[in-house]
Amino acid sequence: MKQDIFGTAIRDFYNQEYFEDIIVQAPDFDDDIIPVSYLFRTYSEMPVIEQKALDLAYGKVLDIGCGAGSHALYLQNEKKLTTKAIDISEGAIETCNKRGITNAVIQDIFTLKNEKFDTLLLLMNGSGIIGTLNNIDRFFTQIKTLLHPGGQVLLDSSDISYLFADDDGSFWVDASAAYYGEMRYKLKYKKLESDWFDWLYIDYNTLQNAANANGFLCELLCNGENNDYLAKLIIN
Repeated sequence: MKQDIFGTAIRDFYNQEYFEDIIVQAPDFDDDIIPVSYLFRTYSEMPVIEQKALDLAYGKVLDIGCGAGSHALYLQNEKKLTTKAIDISEGAIETCNKRGITNAVIQDIFTLKNEKFDTLLLLMNGSGIIGTLNNIDRFFTQIKTLLHPGGQVLLDSSDISYLFADDDGSFWVDASAAYYGEMRYKLKYKKLESDWFDWLYIDYNTLQNAANANGFLCELLCNGENNDYLAKLIIN
């Protein structure tokens, strides 16, 4: 993105210059907001699926799309795990370093090379970074290069089919259109505005089928309260 929306908001909150929330716009839906304070929540304030993922993390951990670093901080300070936090946001990584994360760097997961981990962590709809369903093979190919033997991927996402449900509960989408979990968003914060970008929500069955096709085993660990779930993936 040309504008570092999340990074600017995270930096402002950390520096106590926070006055506004992040506005999320989508073409066919009303505007939503992300309170910046939510990015700084503690373990006890996190939803169950995030707590479960942190409980299951082990070994050398890569926190992908770390944001303000709340997950990485817990793993580093409370579980004493060797943790690397990465994000494409300069402001987010700057704040992670100020918060005390010992290894936080600006990095795109798709260009990370020559490192391996025991746990790859993708939380807060971690599937979003895949962008569109057409990119999912590329995603699995890349994360396979980053796992130690026996390593795991802990990823959460949501089935957003409920957005397309009729009043009688029936589900309708255009079969000729793109996968219903492919969303496009724009972010606004103060006077900043991002470009439109792709973000993928993926239902569990579709994730499992794609995982199996790419040599992974996929296990549903738990469901959240808002059509979300946590999955574990290991190389078959």
